[in-house]
Amino acid sequence: MTLTDSNKPETVDVVIVGAGLSGLRAAVKIHEAGYSVVVLEAGERVGGKTLSVDASHLGGKVDLGAAWLNDTNQSEMYKLANDFGFDLIKQRATGFNLHQEPDGKVIKLPHGTMPLPSGAAEVVQEFLEKLNQWVDEIDPENPSSHPEAKMLDSLTFGQLGFKYLGPELGPAVADSATSALLGVGPDEVSALYMVDYFRAGTGLDNMASDKKDGGQYLRNRQGNQTFSIRLAAKLPKKAIRLRCPVKKIRQGSNGAIVETADPRHNFWAKRVVVSVPTCLYSTIAFDPPLPPSKQMLGDSTTLGYYSKTIFVFEKPWWREAGLSGIIESETGPIYFSRDTCSEEDGQYSITCFVVGDRGREWSKWSSAERKRIVSNQFKRIFSAVDIKAPEPVNIIVQEWTKQPWIWGAPSPVMMPGTLTSDSGKALRESYGRVHFVGTETSLVWKGYMEGAVRSGVRGAEEVIQAFEEE
Repeated sequence: MTLTDSNKPETVDVVIVGAGLSGLRAAVKIHEAGYSVVVLEAGERVGGKTLSVDASHLGGKVDLGAAWLNDTNQSEMYKLANDFGFDLIKQRATGFNLHQEPDGKVIKLPHGTMPLPSGAAEVVQEFLEKLNQWVDEIDPENPSSHPEAKMLDSLTFGQLGFKYLGPELGPAVADSATSALLGVGPDEVSALYMVDYFRAGTGLDNMASDKKDGGQYLRNRQGNQTFSIRLAAKLPKKAIRLRCPVKKIRQGSNGAIVETADPRHNFWAKRVVVSVPTCLYSTIAFDPPLPPSKQMLGDSTTLGYYSKTIFVFEKPWWREAGLSGIIESETGPIYFSRDTCSEEDGQYSITCFVVGDRGREWSKWSSAERKRIVSNQFKRIFSAVDIKAPEPVNIIVQEWTKQPWIWGAPSPVMMPGTLTSDSGKALRESYGRVHFVGTETSLVWKGYMEGAVRSGVRGAEEVIQAFEEE
């Protein structure tokens, strides 16, 4: 690149690539330590996979992305919520759930009940106990050190389910975890990766729970994108640069040049923090190239299909019928749903998750057809228990896989053979003056907002320590 007066790089202590929660949390911590920062965001907004919009003309917000936190083992997010004065809403899970079986039949179930064929409960419980044993034993800092790591990393989670539960139960039980949590089928992800993911989320029971300590315990009345907006507000006004996709990072002996798609917006920095999913590393040219272990991370990880369809109503009619608003479907495209109301705002909604292979098939239809298909399923499920769902005042659809610079949600997954390889061990390693953060790099609650924020803190601490040692 030939430098002219108009495209000479701006000088800054640290460039952060990506204005999601991990990048912004890193930027704020580095800025508060006294160093200058610039955050380069390829998209048109801050927030990454947090996005909050108006529910309808009636008021209130809904989250199209990350939706929950808790006040115990997600301490970083809870502290931010308190610092920012956000109003937290306990997730409602009162009443009966509706379970749609493969033949379309719908049954009412008490919340927390797992519908299983006769005689299957014992064998499923044994499998879950074995899973929990691995989860308790695994070292999150070094998963490959587990005595059974190589065995687990030689299998997909689907194969593990088949091995322990057989062909009837195995695929369905395995898919209920991988699709719901990560938007991928059970044969798209390593069994060891799933055990490590469960460990990061403090165990499968907590990850599935909407009670205290659970992954679905609290929602933010103001919407979770406001975490990113408020973090960005802690930085100097010119620190956030939107519509600035990074194309190249050229490292030298004392710094790095970060080139964006617009040659008028290039930067020289002493350190760089990359806060994009591993599978997007290939969108950036690194000079010198990333080591093979890092390159393989980019090539061998993938993001799942994750989308939401939110039905907004004038009243919470399902509550009056004694229902929780929770749907669990074995037919699709809806996989599961949650009551996402904010009573103080008069906002009454049910958020339906369309994920995994079912979601990919549904995604092939036109926008109008997708909305029609999911609306019809929603109505059929309630009519099967003699409840007529009223017409919604608004329907909001968000497909994360189709979002530029995001490609999917919630977190990249690894296929067999990756986590026990050099790539698995290189996940959090810096390369020269470049540091890597993101929710998938977190030891705790990876794939969640908590994991994103914790990874940002870790990346900032690496940078600050490097400055102090220079």
